[in-house]
Amino acid sequence: MEQANACHAVEAQMSAHGAARRRWVQAVPLLAAALWLRPVLASAGTAQSSRTLMGTRVDITVDGVAQPIAEAAMQAAWTEMTRLADMMSRYRLGNPVHALQLSAGLQPVPVPPEMMRVLTMGQAVSARSHGAFDMTVGALASWRFDRAEPVVPAAEEIARELPLVDYRDLRLDPQQQTAYLRRRGMRVDLGGIAKLPILQAGMAALKAHGVAAAMINGGGDVLVSGHPQGHSGAGSREPDWRIGVRDPMAPDRLIGVLRVRGDVVVAASGDYERGFTVAGKRYHHILDPDTGMPEQRMRGVVLVARQVDAINGMGPAMMVAGQAAGRRWLGAMPGVDALMVDAAGLRWMSAGMRERLGPCSGEPVYTT
Repeated sequence: MEQANACHAVEAQMSAHGAARRRWVQAVPLLAAALWLRPVLASAGTAQSSRTLMGTRVDITVDGVAQPIAEAAMQAAWTEMTRLADMMSRYRLGNPVHALQLSAGLQPVPVPPEMMRVLTMGQAVSARSHGAFDMTVGALASWRFDRAEPVVPAAEEIARELPLVDYRDLRLDPQQQTAYLRRRGMRVDLGGIAKLPILQAGMAALKAHGVAAAMINGGGDVLVSGHPQGHSGAGSREPDWRIGVRDPMAPDRLIGVLRVRGDVVVAASGDYERGFTVAGKRYHHILDPDTGMPEQRMRGVVLVARQVDAINGMGPAMMVAGQAAGRRWLGAMPGVDALMVDAAGLRWMSAGMRERLGPCSGEPVYTT
């Protein structure tokens, strides 16, 4: 275990740079991550676009291309990500997720290939985590995590909905491209598994338009490609993307800064953003499929890998199962670096994360 001092307050670091601060593109904080990530970039060829998508703010940053190319590439990325987000939202009537819910207990429904990939990935994570991750927690529909109107369901409501949570009752037929929920009332919530593939599709659209250096930053998940064209770090011939990791125990401070380049995905899960307090007790949106309640063992998890598939869904699973289980699973996840912060604020880092995560240097950083 490691209990290290957090970095100085982000706001203080940024204000110390005065005029230099204005030369940097700074992301606005996004929703849904206890451990926020703050990427940094600047160059004359930088372009950025932001929208609300999947219930959070998503930022696209491209670097090293002419403005017309950047704008066309970002528009293509938004078009593709919006299409997929609409397809896999549990809040949109008439989409395949809604059709799957309406046909629960009745018959299989056809699903598009992109959604089949996400469902298959989710089922694999469920099996790997022994159910700590479960897309069928969508049946726990009586919870509301809107801070303006939060709802903690009565024990009777949770007891009624909980028997409908079981990933083994989601049947997939990849050959027929169909999915089937075996019991009436079952629902899927793809929020914990669809976002990274959607961001990945946006990155693919950017690359298809000739963008080699880019970052897509959405709700605690960051994908980067290539390296930014300006401002190398000390001793580095080429600059890195710098991604600051916020401390879930003190969200105005950073634990440290990740430096990454090439094709890298950084995924954060935690209890900081989508949560509320009622009668002195804190509730957050990552529900334990066994109890129907928010699990209280962990405050945050950050995973770093080269491939989306290597870590997608594992952060929420580790939040539910706890640090010991997460460390066991990491033994079968080569090339994945991890930081876990438990309920007491104690941090554990893999050896690779210790190498990746450096101290705050006073340089400007982005936070997702």
